[in-house]
Amino acid sequence: MGRGKLRIYLGAAPGVGKTYAMLSEAHRRVERGTDCVVAYVEHHDRPRTEVMLHGLEELPRREIGYRGSAFTEMDVDAVLERRPAVALVDELAHTNVPGSRNAKRWQDVEELLQAGIDVVSTVNIQHLESLGDVVESITGIRQRETVPDEVVRRADQIELVDMSPQALRRRMAHGNIYKPDKVDASLSNYFRPGNLTALRELALLWVADRVDEYLQQYRGEHNIRSTWQARERIVVGLTGGPEGRTLIRRASRMAAKGSGSEILAVYIARSDGLTSASPKELAVQRTLVEDLGGTFHHVIGDDVPSALLEFARGVNATQIVLGSSRRKAWQYIFGPGVGATVARDSGPDLDVHIVTHDEVAKGRGLPVARGARLGRARIVSGWLVGVAAPVLLSLLLTSLENGPGLANDVLLFLFLTVVAALLGGLRPALASAAVGSLLLNYYFTPPTHTLTISDPKNIVAIVIFFAVAVSVASVVDLAARRTHQAARLRAESEILSFLAGSVLRGETALDALLERVRETFGMESVALLERASDVEPWTRAASVGPRQLDRPEDADVEMPVGDHMALALSGRVLPAEDRRVLGAFAAQAAVVLDRQRLVGEAEGARKLAEGNRIRTALLAAVSHDLRTPLSAIKAAVTSLRADDVAWSEADEAELLAGIEEGADRLGHLIGNLLDMSRLQTGTVTPLIRETDLDEVVPMALVGVPADSVGLDIPESLPMVAVDRGLLERAVANIVENAVKYSPDDTPVCVAASALGDRVELRVADRGPGVPDDAKGRIFEPFQRYGDAPRGAGVGLGLAVARGFVECMGGTLEAEDTPGGGMTMVLTLRAVPGHVPVRPELPARVAS
Repeated sequence: MGRGKLRIYLGAAPGVGKTYAMLSEAHRRVERGTDCVVAYVEHHDRPRTEVMLHGLEELPRREIGYRGSAFTEMDVDAVLERRPAVALVDELAHTNVPGSRNAKRWQDVEELLQAGIDVVSTVNIQHLESLGDVVESITGIRQRETVPDEVVRRADQIELVDMSPQALRRRMAHGNIYKPDKVDASLSNYFRPGNLTALRELALLWVADRVDEYLQQYRGEHNIRSTWQARERIVVGLTGGPEGRTLIRRASRMAAKGSGSEILAVYIARSDGLTSASPKELAVQRTLVEDLGGTFHHVIGDDVPSALLEFARGVNATQIVLGSSRRKAWQYIFGPGVGATVARDSGPDLDVHIVTHDEVAKGRGLPVARGARLGRARIVSGWLVGVAAPVLLSLLLTSLENGPGLANDVLLFLFLTVVAALLGGLRPALASAAVGSLLLNYYFTPPTHTLTISDPKNIVAIVIFFAVAVSVASVVDLAARRTHQAARLRAESEILSFLAGSVLRGETALDALLERVRETFGMESVALLERASDVEPWTRAASVGPRQLDRPEDADVEMPVGDHMALALSGRVLPAEDRRVLGAFAAQAAVVLDRQRLVGEAEGARKLAEGNRIRTALLAAVSHDLRTPLSAIKAAVTSLRADDVAWSEADEAELLAGIEEGADRLGHLIGNLLDMSRLQTGTVTPLIRETDLDEVVPMALVGVPADSVGLDIPESLPMVAVDRGLLERAVANIVENAVKYSPDDTPVCVAASALGDRVELRVADRGPGVPDDAKGRIFEPFQRYGDAPRGAGVGLGLAVARGFVECMGGTLEAEDTPGGGMTMVLTLRAVPGHVPVRPELPARVAS
């Protein structure tokens, strides 16, 4: 029996109509005679959905007891026993009650599919496992019930149930989704227009990607190589030259003209020897294309135009962007160039854009890192010119009644020998010299058509021709070899210079270095392996590429680094001349690995030293600042318990007030100590929510006298993404510090304003201020500026405030107050497009 088919209705948010659409489909199938049953559908008391259940067969649910309560879940056994053709199963991401057959409902659905039963189900975009963090950043709510993306990806059909945010909010306001007592809270929180718009875009993009996967699968199954322009994909062909940045930016501007366009930058390297591009320039271009939202690809191919077109058609690209050739005019004798070849062979389904740049016709420079090896096309051309061309020239000259003469004939054959040397090297040139000598002897020296030479002068001419041809071929080949060797040395020196520069810059990204190794040598995968001793197994310190290398023996190339470390590469065997540069890369990788570990050890040592400093300061604080309120409390309690003194009610009240004040000071000091400890150990986990400042800041001023602070928080401010509790504690510490140093008759000013995508909260006092060189130190733990008296605190308030603010992604800085004093500037992230939602909004929506 075959596997059943899964159809999923996907929605951006609750209430868009997924269950309604599923039940509508069920009615259509029943009308067509399909055996369709309701295995589990939750109508959530929505009248329209509940009506749709009428006329459909509902299977009984299984009742499960859990913690004294009864719950109902889908009865998988009942569905399997009934064996319908189609089963409706709502809420695919639902978590079953403990004691159920499976932990998740999607596992129940998997059993039905394995039994050959088709299933129609529903799920919201926020329940996909991979999107949990994204949805939480949008809505501020973490979804506890999730379904693996692969389960939804494997569905035979995915249909998006779409609805505009405005229509969904109207449906909510009319009571079609939740009960009336939940409408206002829902409209003000999860169902805000910005949330719904973001979730809708997320759902549309996810479904678009799935559609693209189906399209690629269909094209592969039907061997369709032509481009279907369903979505703009722009492939940028890179050579590693300086013009690459211009091409990437041009492609980005082209992509910006159409929504959903995609940029794919591709560098095609030959499969032998070092690649012809600068690793430094490739790294810069990779970073640029990724910053612009595109992707970088590294492809191996000896025929660059064919490899580029193959890649473009493989990703269903619609456009190719190439740069105008950097070759000089005479270099076109070797071929039309990549751009012209791609434009000629692209066909009608691929648009090719040739972009001009500053490097046009300036020369391609030396053939970097190609050694003395010539391409197959040049070698074949050299042999054709060296062997076939002399024969054709002989036929041409013998067909003329009055030939140019033996001297000119010798020069023509010598020209062909030189061309053969330029194209194919020494061997085709020697062959050309030999063939030319024989042809000159046979056709042009009397007696003709024999290999006999009657005139000694002709013998000398042919011998001189052969000697000159061999000499010229040798010189040309030697010059070519020297040129290639110089080019190779230049390539190696550039790579080594780049490595030396990375050492001086202190770069510690090991994965980036291994990626450069892979691109430089055109390999499939690269790994840095190490082991503790000769008998210990190898472990991967870092690796890049699809293939995982666990031992040097598994690699195609192994470069030892010391006794217990090796750089392993897979993809092909490298020639011996490339191993010198590879050795430099291997040594650099070892240095980077050691540096990473030393940095980690230094950071650990720094934390230990910081902890020791804080411990010392804490002991000092306990011995001085904490003893002061304890001493006051002890003295007051001792006085109250004295039997030989009759205290009046006023005196007792004063002593009790002193005890309360000392306890408050002690509690504040201990609270700051605990907060500082949490910050030092990294255990502060902010719960980010969209919040109005005018809801949090007033709560932070409870601990200071009402007349000591002036508050100016406009209601029109955008909402901020913060943890309310941490923000309240931070603002309270800042304001308390400002009130402490501000004159009694001058209130502290607390004002907020919007600045671009940030919101600033400024706390300004008229105290003595702080010099510029001390502004950074006041945020360090256990630091108090000036002549602050003992007992006024342990110097943790501002340190805790900055720690909390930075945990929420904000900043806290100190500035001078115009006219004297200090201003604390607290900067927070504003929620894009979100302004405070007024309580009357749901009423307006409902109307």
